[in-house]
Amino acid sequence: MSEQMAGHGMAGLNLAGHGNELLVELTAEIVAAYVSNHVVPVSELSTLIGDVHTALNNTGAPAPVVAAVEKPKPAVSVRKSVQDGQITCLECGGNFKSLKRHLMTHHALSPEDYREKWELPSDYPMVAPAYAEARSRLAREMGLGQRRKRAAK
Repeated sequence: MSEQMAGHGMAGLNLAGHGNELLVELTAEIVAAYVSNHVVPVSELSTLIGDVHTALNNTGAPAPVVAAVEKPKPAVSVRKSVQDGQITCLECGGNFKSLKRHLMTHHALSPEDYREKWELPSDYPMVAPAYAEARSRLAREMGLGQRRKRAAK
C-alpha cells in the first residue's frame, strides 16, 4: 500500500481532499492485487478498474439516510379495545366476541404476533370478557371439566 496510507486501515478511509493521485494509486494497487489472484478477461479489466475507482471515490460520501419506521397506530386505544361484551381489533377497528379467527383470516396474524406487534401483555385477552364468562358457565352446566363418576360394577 502507498506510504501515505501506511498504518491506516481501509475501514476509516476518507479520500475527500486527498486528490485524484491517491485515488488512482489505490485503485491500481487494489486491481493489481485482485488480478494477481484471479483470472480476469482483458475485456472486463476496464470495468473492474472503474468499479474499484468508483467504490473508493464513494468511501468519503455520507451514508444514505434511512427513514425511521413509524410505529403503527392502533384503530382504538389499547385501554378501550377490551369491553365487557366485545373486543376491538387494533388492526382494523372491528368489534368481535373473539379475535383469533379474525386475526388469522383477515390480517394473517397469530395471537402471539398480534400481541407482539402492538406491544400487548401476554395475558391480553383474545375473547370479550362477557363471552368468555358465558362460555365458561355453559361448559360448567354441561358438566365439562369434571371427572366422570365410575359406573357401579
